[in-house]
Amino acid sequence: MRAYELLYIVKPTLDEEAREAVLNSIKEIIASANGEVGEVDVWGSRKLAYPIQKFRDGVYTLVNFKASVDFPKELDRRLKISEDIIRHVIVVQDEK
Repeated sequence: MRAYELLYIVKPTLDEEAREAVLNSIKEIIASANGEVGEVDVWGSRKLAYPIQKFRDGVYTLVNFKASVDFPKELDRRLKISEDIIRHVIVVQDEK
């Protein structure tokens, strides 16, 4: 298992309940692949550097998790399908 970091941005038009549902679905995807969800840090609403899908701001959330080496590819595929997530990035954390 490797440590990863997922940073995703959801549409600013979503209410708190919908944002929580997106986070819970991501946690379920990770858990279903025998991964472990670590720290979750909600950064809140921030202005985007440039418009994405006609939005000027978005709600940022950082999720640390551990999973197998081939899992991020599947997670990336599923996040691209989601209509509520406007951007995401998955990064391998350095081993300390």
